[in-house]
Amino acid sequence: MKAIEISKPGGPDVLMLAERPMPEPAYDQVVIKVAYAGVNRPDALQRAGLYNPPKGASDLPGLEAAGEVVSCGAGVNGLRVGDQVCALLPGGGYAEYVATPAAHCLPIPEGLSLKQAACVPETFFTVWSNVFMRGGLQAGQRFLVHGGSSGIGTTAIQLAKAFGARVFATAGSADKCAACVALGVEDAFNYREDDFVEKLQALGGADLILDMVGGPYIQRNLKALADDGKLVQIAFLQGPKADLNLVQLMTRRLTITGSTLRPQSDLAKARIADALRAHVWPLLAAGKVAPVMDQEFALADAAAAHARMESSAHIGKIVLKVS
Repeated sequence: MKAIEISKPGGPDVLMLAERPMPEPAYDQVVIKVAYAGVNRPDALQRAGLYNPPKGASDLPGLEAAGEVVSCGAGVNGLRVGDQVCALLPGGGYAEYVATPAAHCLPIPEGLSLKQAACVPETFFTVWSNVFMRGGLQAGQRFLVHGGSSGIGTTAIQLAKAFGARVFATAGSADKCAACVALGVEDAFNYREDDFVEKLQALGGADLILDMVGGPYIQRNLKALADDGKLVQIAFLQGPKADLNLVQLMTRRLTITGSTLRPQSDLAKARIADALRAHVWPLLAAGKVAPVMDQEFALADAAAAHARMESSAHIGKIVLKVS
């Protein structure tokens, strides 16, 4: 099969089209013929040598895909050859075929194309597990998501809005802020011009903040929280370290938590998949939430897809057309 390999750690140009053996399904796994694969920040981190795949996972990048089941391993129930699915992957999505646990596959949401469905798993698994399962977001609460025009951001805005939260976002340009407003945020703050801390404090503070920036944002996020608020950290684009005054955690009863999706157990991911099927798939089928699409690239042009993502010019998800 054709696949995109990481020839060596480095920039987008180290992604190379190659030939690989087709995967075989292990116990409880299926093999999917990939139609489209989503492009995500962890793929770029892996490419740069900063995010190694977990033990037993493919060394190929790609954490989500949509396509057709072509083989099933022993122990697989509920899926059969010919089913169309979208799936969270341990790796290997930048290829014509990929193996993944059957429990991490979900049916294509009614009304969505394979292209759209390929952009659902990574962001929806991440947002649901962090904002709702870990963060406990409730209707009426004030929710701030940084990077509101990103794949994670556009997903978080829509889901939080659908479940009744008051939603706010930061973004890096007027166009990106406008895109956040179009998705339903109460206000979007251009982080190059606005102080989101002052804006949130004037409203009484955020009950929950979803952040992937880290670094100097960590202390600012704590200041922007309401008493009893939660900061959920899912990435560190500006570094994982910060000087913090932890007294405010005690006096204001704040919580700092977070998670990464890829290293979690197969069972933990299966439980997230079950929750998405029950609570989110009906919203997708009803058109109340939908993946925001940016641009499509051919599999052979994966380097150009990574370059666009790292330029931060995109709004929503970037996708690779595989077959």
